Amino acid sequence: MGITVGFDLDMTLIDPRPGMIAVMKVLSEQSGVPLDGEYFAAHLGPPLEQGLAACGAPEDRIDELITRYRALYPEIVVAQTVALPGAEAALQAARADGGRTVVVTGKYGPNAALHVREHGFDVDVLVGELWAAGKAQTLIDNNAVAYVGDHVGDVVGALAAGAIPVGVVTGPCSREDLLAAGAAVVFDSLEEFPAWLEANSGALRERVRPVPAPAPTA
Repeated sequence: MGITVGFDLDMTLIDPRPGMIAVMKVLSEQSGVPLDGEYFAAHLGPPLEQGLAACGAPEDRIDELITRYRALYPEIVVAQTVALPGAEAALQAARADGGRTVVVTGKYGPNAALHVREHGFDVDVLVGELWAAGKAQTLIDNNAVAYVGDHVGDVVGALAAGAIPVGVVTGPCSREDLLAAGAAVVFDSLEEFPAWLEANSGALRERVRPVPAPAPTA
C-alpha cells in the first residue's frame, strides 16, 4: 500500500528568491510604491498580502499590488527559479511503491502550477493559496501521512492535519524554530529525505487512514 506525502513549494522544493527580488523591483517601479524586495524574498511563506505589507506596501494599495504582482510573476520569476537540492528525488521517493505526492502552498495556484511544469515535478495534487493550519484540510482529504516544509507555518499545518511534520532548513526558519514548533525531524536539505522515508516506511504506512467503503446502492 502506497502512502501520500505532502510538500510545500517555495524554499522547500524550489528557490524563487532571485525572481522574487526582480519582480518586486518592477512592481515598485510601476506602482510608485517603495518595496523592499530583499526583505520580501528572505521571508517567504506567509500569504502575499502579509508579505507585501511587511515590505512597505500601504494597506489601501495591497489588492492592486497583488493583481499586478500575479500578472508579472510568470514572465519574471519562473525562468529565474531553480529546484532545490534533492527536490526531484524526494518526490520520486514519495511516489515509489504506489505512493502519491500533494503540493500544498501559499502561492497563487496558477503560478505554482507553472513552477511544477517548468521543473517537471511528478505531483499528483497541487493546491495553492493555503497557509499554516489552512493547509490541514487538503492534507486530510488526501490522506497525507507526512508534510514537508521549510516554515513553522508548515509545521502548524501538518500538526493540524495529524500528519508527521518534516522540516527542512532551506527557508527562513532555523532548525531550532522548526523543532520548537513541533517538527518530528529536520533536514539540512531534501537530499536527506529519501533515506528517512525508506527507514520509516513501515511506521508511515500504519498511519494511513482506511478509506470508507461506498454505501450500498438500493
